[in-house]
Amino acid sequence: MEIFKFGGASVQDAPSVRNVLQVLKFTGFDDKVIVVSAMGKMTNALEIVISKYLQSLSIPSEEISAVKNYHLKIAGELFENSHHPVFDSIAVLFSELENFMEHNKSTQYDFVYDQIVSFGELLSSAILSEFLKDNGISHTLLDARNLIKTNSTYRDATVNWEQTQENVLNQLRPGKLYLTQGFIGADANNFTTTLGREGSDYTAAIIAYCINADKVVIWKDVPGVLNADPRAFENPELLKQISYEEAIELAFFGASVIHPKTLQPLQRKEIPLYVKSFIDPQGEGTTVRKGQPLNPEIPCFIIKKDQVLISLSTLDFSFMVEENISEIFRLFHQYQMKVDLIQNSAISFAVCVDNRFNNLEKLIQHLKARFKVTYVPGVSLYTIRHFNETALKTLEKDKDILLKQVMQNTVQLVSRN
Repeated sequence: MEIFKFGGASVQDAPSVRNVLQVLKFTGFDDKVIVVSAMGKMTNALEIVISKYLQSLSIPSEEISAVKNYHLKIAGELFENSHHPVFDSIAVLFSELENFMEHNKSTQYDFVYDQIVSFGELLSSAILSEFLKDNGISHTLLDARNLIKTNSTYRDATVNWEQTQENVLNQLRPGKLYLTQGFIGADANNFTTTLGREGSDYTAAIIAYCINADKVVIWKDVPGVLNADPRAFENPELLKQISYEEAIELAFFGASVIHPKTLQPLQRKEIPLYVKSFIDPQGEGTTVRKGQPLNPEIPCFIIKKDQVLISLSTLDFSFMVEENISEIFRLFHQYQMKVDLIQNSAISFAVCVDNRFNNLEKLIQHLKARFKVTYVPGVSLYTIRHFNETALKTLEKDKDILLKQVMQNTVQLVSRN
């Protein structure tokens, strides 16, 4: 079987949904699992719903209406019949969403986040499923929460691989076409969990691992894996083939095309990953597989914005030894900080972190009990893999560089925005 993942940009409006059908016509419909993300920027829109809801624990009608109207507009353009079953499906999902908000007693942000934000994927898959049916495409719509079982770490759940594999093997049959949601799963109590932002790629890899898929194809609005984000750098180049190891390095440093956790299960079973353009499905794209060299070995530029640079030293100017560093990392784990860069000397320790769970202030207060702390929020972290002097000089130009770290084939810069 082949696993196809379509992200938010590939289903952001009615023409995009129609294009998914064209891609499938080009590739064939049989023996596939389609994994679909929320439409467009719906995850962001639902995060606003969550924020408004938690302020008062009442339904934010205006924000809910905006989300509903977005999906109704797409459905209205795809289905001429105003009484089409798709509108009942949409109504049921919004009824479930509002029912949760009316009866929920929890104010725990991560739990509420997963229960609400998951409706983006549920709505997207419901609309795409009805569109495929209308075009005579026989398939089975599966609820990913019945497939992927996880622990209860909301917003960043860990997969229960044994139970997930059993579920996947029981519900999928070779030769058929299936559609399911990316990003979401369920814990032992059947509460919805999510796999981390951009986790739909990971969903595709999980299913591929469980069924020993022939390949995974991630359909994007770019030609494949580029050596730089076209939104931040001019004239990026296509990386036609890279190894799992190189792709994991790029993902770790923040390349946005492939989710960091996606590659690990694929590598374990040597399942090739293809990153292709849904705009040009005949295009070459990028192949990620075992032993593929980065060819040619050109510099790869990565930028992570809105990072925090934290500098620490001991209160008594003693050395930053293992005991200190162990305590620092314990706190990073406690406050769910992703560390993207580390630099230390005898009496200082600097890190660049991603404050994705908004726990920075709590962390800083805790650190101040034991260390002298300075921090700069809102910095940008630049990484160049396979750097050369020309690439480095180009990147450094006109930047206020707060920290620089050079390794054998990678350089990282922290710059004030």
